[in-house]
Amino acid sequence: MTSPAPVVLAFLDPAFPDGRFADASQPQLLVTDQGATRGDGIFETMLAVGGTVRKIQAHLDRLTGSAGALDLAIPGEDEWRRAITAAVSEHRAQHPPASATDDELVVKLVVTRGVEGASTPTAWVQVSPAGAAGRRQRETGIDVILLDRGYDSDVAERAPWLLLGAKTLSYAVNMAALRYARKQGADDVIFTSSDGRVLEGPTSTVLMAHVETSDDGTSVKRLITPLLDSGILPGTSQGALFAAAKAAGWELGYGPLEPQDLLDADAVWLISSVRMLAPVNRIDGKEIGTPSVQKELTAELNELFAGIQ
Repeated sequence: MTSPAPVVLAFLDPAFPDGRFADASQPQLLVTDQGATRGDGIFETMLAVGGTVRKIQAHLDRLTGSAGALDLAIPGEDEWRRAITAAVSEHRAQHPPASATDDELVVKLVVTRGVEGASTPTAWVQVSPAGAAGRRQRETGIDVILLDRGYDSDVAERAPWLLLGAKTLSYAVNMAALRYARKQGADDVIFTSSDGRVLEGPTSTVLMAHVETSDDGTSVKRLITPLLDSGILPGTSQGALFAAAKAAGWELGYGPLEPQDLLDADAVWLISSVRMLAPVNRIDGKEIGTPSVQKELTAELNELFAGIQ
C-alpha cells in the first residue's frame, strides 16, 4: 500500500499571525462547510522550487479577482504571505528534499465561504510534494483530445454568474473531462466552445507557436494563446511566459483560435504552474508540428520560464 504524500496544513487564523498548523492526517473541515457541501469557494495552486514560491504576486492577485467574482471575503495579502512562508519552511524542515532536482513543492491556497449560517470564511495553505507525473509530462509530452465545453464563446460576458473567469472549487466537470480523456487513451483535454473556438485545458492554458522566415532570412517566432474574453481563466504562467518571450524577441498573439489552428501549428503546449510547459504531441490522434522544431522551441521557452520568479 502506498503511503500518502506528506502534507503541511496551516489555517489562516487572526490568533496565529503565521498560520495555525494542523494535522493533515486528521479531520479538520466541518461537514457543514460550504466548500464541501456546495463547492462554494476559490483556490490557487503554486509551485515552490528550492523553497521559493514562483509567481506568488500573480497568484495572490488572481485569488483576489476570484474572490471579487464570488463576493467572497478573504484574508489580506500579508496574512497569506506569512502563512505561505511558514508552511513551506515547515514542510522543508519536516521533509528535507532528497536532492536539488527533487526540490519542488505544491502550494495550494483555499478559501471557502465557511460553515453554513456563519459569516467567517475558512482559509488555509496546504503544502505537499510535487508529483512525478507532471515532471514526466514536461519531458515526454502529452496526447490530448478536444472536448466541447457546452458553452459558446460569448457566454462569459452574457452570463457572468457562471464564473468562467474565476478559479473556483467547483472542479467536478474538469475532473470528469480528464477521466473521460484517460479512458480514451489520452493524457489531457483542450476544451472548445460550442461555436468552435479553442478555450483552455481543465487545469491549464493553451499555447501554440509558429516559426516563419522573414525576407532577410531571420527566424520570426510567434507565441499565441486564446482570447481571454471567451470565458477562460487568465493563466499566471501564460502571462509570465509571454512577458519573458516578448523580452526575448518573440512576437505575441491572442486568438481567436479554432482547432485547425492548433493542428497547423509548429508546436502546441499546455502550460500550468505545477506541471509547467507540457508539449502536446498529438491532438485527437493527429501529430502536431515537427518533433525537432517542437523540441527546440520547448527548450527555449523552458529556459525563459525557468528564470521567472
